[in-house]
Amino acid sequence: MMSTLVCPACDRTYDDRWRCTCGHPLEFASPPRPDGPAPDFSAFDSRRGVAAFDDFSPVAAHVSLGEGFTPLIEEPHLDATLKLEYVSPTGSFKDRGAATVVSRAVERGVDRVIEDSSGNAGTAIATYAARAGLDAEIFVPESVTAAKRRAIEATGATVVSVSGSREAVADACREAVADGRGWYASHAWNPAFFVGTATFGLELAAQRDWSVPDALVLPLGHGTLLLGAYRGFRALVEAGWTDTMPRLLAVQAAGYAPIAGDTGSETNDLADGIQVREPVRRESVIDAIAATDGDAIAVSTEGVREAHERLGRLGFDVEPTAAAAVAGLRRYRERGTIDGDSVVVPLTGRGK
Repeated sequence: MMSTLVCPACDRTYDDRWRCTCGHPLEFASPPRPDGPAPDFSAFDSRRGVAAFDDFSPVAAHVSLGEGFTPLIEEPHLDATLKLEYVSPTGSFKDRGAATVVSRAVERGVDRVIEDSSGNAGTAIATYAARAGLDAEIFVPESVTAAKRRAIEATGATVVSVSGSREAVADACREAVADGRGWYASHAWNPAFFVGTATFGLELAAQRDWSVPDALVLPLGHGTLLLGAYRGFRALVEAGWTDTMPRLLAVQAAGYAPIAGDTGSETNDLADGIQVREPVRRESVIDAIAATDGDAIAVSTEGVREAHERLGRLGFDVEPTAAAAVAGLRRYRERGTIDGDSVVVPLTGRGK
């Protein structure tokens, strides 16, 4: 398929780069759109994973572990619908992006991929790389949980621990890419990753018989799920399959909330998966929130802890970062941002 990449900032085009020479993230130049009316949900073959939505994809499918098609569960105790992304093959929504970014690597003839991650993205990339027969090197912070480290190592991938901040991990990873040690399968930079996360929006609308919820409440770090959802729903509008967009209500961790504008002294050390102070696609995230009349807030450690415990009592085994969205749901209701709306909340990662 070999789709062209383009820089939205300066219009330069490339066959394959992880970012533009001007420093801006790249996008696919001409993502496809299907002709004709929206089909019934039964028309999508879940055995193909996210490739079931290939009419929207500029990346040919080369690897899958049956990702996607996660359950939608009505939860009356939260007055919301929960989408259980944590039942994905490696335990998080990152499998959607891993399937497409590793497929892109196969398409480019790559034999080794490199990624930096606080855990879930690294596990997903390493797992899908192993499935595709590629070597992988995953850079992680020294504080990564033992369970996540074991999951990465189990694939045969090389794990590189880096001391310091999450930004220091990313810097070390990009140095390795610059040294030619592998192809950058970045969940934050590589546009192929967002092709996969866009299926979250496509799939959610299809599961609801093309009825779009009023709002999505999502945890936000680099914005891979928020931007994926936005792009998926926007693609549906462009295809004429839906005519509305849900409001995107983002939830960040206190102390790591550049979009919400959190300037307080508190730091949320529990929601480690969204501890990102410098999101790569910050402008795109802000634009997506603004375009959908959305919002962004920060939640505390205690708020996440309470939400995590509550989810456990309701039968949902998620990691604390996933509970941040439920903590945010409560805050949005208290502020009157959500009042009688139909709301979907993804539970993004499995308890580990």
